[in-house]
Amino acid sequence: MGNPTASSSKSLHLYSLSIASLVLFCLVYDGDAAVDRKLVAEAHKFHTIEVRSLLPDSVCSSQDPTLSSSSLKVVHRHGPCHKSTQTIKESPSASQILAHDENRVHSINSQTAFDSAKDTFRSSKAASIPTKSGSSLGAGNYIVTVGLGSPKKDLSLIFDTGSDLTWTQCEPCVGSCYNQADPIFNPSLSTAYANVSCHTPYCNQLSSATGNSPGCRGTTCIYAIQYGDQSFSIGYFGKDTLTLSPTEVINNFYFGCGENNQGLFGQTSGLIGLARDKLSIVSQTAMKYGQVFSYCLPSRSSGTGYLTFGKSGASKYVQYIPFGNSKGTTFYSIDILGIYVGGRKLPISPTVFSTAGSIIDSGTVITRLPPAAYTALRDTFRKLMSSYPTGKPISILDTCYDFGKYTTVKVPTISFLFSGNKKVDIDGSGILYIVSASQTCLAFAPNSDPSDLAIFGNVQQKTLQVVYDVAGGKLGFGPHGCA
Repeated sequence: MGNPTASSSKSLHLYSLSIASLVLFCLVYDGDAAVDRKLVAEAHKFHTIEVRSLLPDSVCSSQDPTLSSSSLKVVHRHGPCHKSTQTIKESPSASQILAHDENRVHSINSQTAFDSAKDTFRSSKAASIPTKSGSSLGAGNYIVTVGLGSPKKDLSLIFDTGSDLTWTQCEPCVGSCYNQADPIFNPSLSTAYANVSCHTPYCNQLSSATGNSPGCRGTTCIYAIQYGDQSFSIGYFGKDTLTLSPTEVINNFYFGCGENNQGLFGQTSGLIGLARDKLSIVSQTAMKYGQVFSYCLPSRSSGTGYLTFGKSGASKYVQYIPFGNSKGTTFYSIDILGIYVGGRKLPISPTVFSTAGSIIDSGTVITRLPPAAYTALRDTFRKLMSSYPTGKPISILDTCYDFGKYTTVKVPTISFLFSGNKKVDIDGSGILYIVSASQTCLAFAPNSDPSDLAIFGNVQQKTLQVVYDVAGGKLGFGPHGCA
C-alpha cells in the first residue's frame, strides 16, 4: 500500500503545475492584455489629478513666488493675472491657439532649414539659398513687465526664447499701432533715450537678429522684423534704460522702437528676446548676469511664475544636460534620448530623435515629436487610459477624453530622457491640454515629417525650473520651481 502523504503531495504538486500551466497559457494567449492590466495596476506611476484643477480660473492666484531682485513675475497672456482689458470672450479659442502654434512650428522649421542652407552655401559656395522666413510669434503665452526709459514706464512684453530682438510700440505711430493695455512708450519723454546710428556694429547686427538688413533714415538705424504669421514691427533702433527692479537697472539697452506695428500681439506692448543672438537681452547683459537666466511657468493660467537673470536663482536640485549642436544662431538645441510612459521606457530607436534634432522653446505650446516617437507615446497612453470615455479630437490633438463626469482622474506619468542619461519627470499639469472638461487632450503632437525638429514646448515645462546657462553650454531642469 502506497504512502498517502506522498500521494497527496504528488497530487498537490500536479495540481499546482496545472494551475501554473494554465496561468502561463493565459499569459501567452493574451499577453498584451496581461501587460496592460499589470501596467494599469501600478498606481504609483500615475498622477491623480483633480479635474477642476485643469479648468481655467477667473481669479488671479495670490500665491506669488518669492522673487529675487533680478526676477520678473511671469503671467499667462490670456489669464486673469494680466492687466489686459481684454475680456474672456475676446481671448482666442483653443482652435485658434493651436493654429497659431502650428504656424510657429512651421516657421521654426523653415528658419532652421534656411540656416542649414546658409551654412551649406558658405562651405560649398552654392548658387542660391532660400529666402528666410521670419520666426512666428505663435501663441505667445507668457509675459513679463519691465520698466523702460528714464523715468521708467512699465511695459508688458511677451518673453520668447525663440526671438532675439526686444522691441516695443512707440509714439508717434507713423504707420499704425495695435491696441495695448499699457500706454504706448514715448521716447521723447525719456532723458536716456538715443537713436542708434546706421554706421555702428549694433545696427549691422540687426541682420542676424531679425533676418532683415537694417535700413537708414538720415543717419538713424531702422529695423524691420516680420513673423511667419505676417505680424510685423518696423521703427527706429534705439537705446535706453531698462529696469528689472529698483536695484537692477541696465543702461544703454538696445531695442526696437516700433512706429508701425500690426499682428497677433494681443494687448501686450511688444516682445523681449531671450535667444542666443548678440542683440538678445541674454547677450546684452552678459557682463552683469553671465549669460544665465531661468524661468518657471505656472501650472494654471491663473497662476504666476518668474523669469530670473543670473545664477542666484538656480535650485540645488537642478540637473543639467549639455546643449545640443546649435540649430542656427537663435534656438537652444537639446538631445532627447527617450521617453517613459507609466514608468516604462518606450521602444523608440535613438535615431528617431537624432535624425533632425530637438530644441526647447518657450513660445511653442504643444511639444512636437517625430512621427514614430509620437505613435509609441500615444498608443501606450491610450492603453493606460482605456477606462475613460474618449472625447472629440481638436486641431493637432488626436487623443482626447471626456472627464465631464469625473472628480479625479488617473493619468500615466511621462518622463523624458535627455543627454547624459538625465531623466526629467513632466508635471501632471504638463501632460494634458484642456479645452473643456469633456474635451481634455494629450498635450503632444506629431511632426508631419521625420526630418522636422522635435520641439519641447511650454506645456511640458510647467512648474519646472528651467535654467539656461548659455555661457556654460548647459540647460537645467529642477522640480517644483513654482506652483
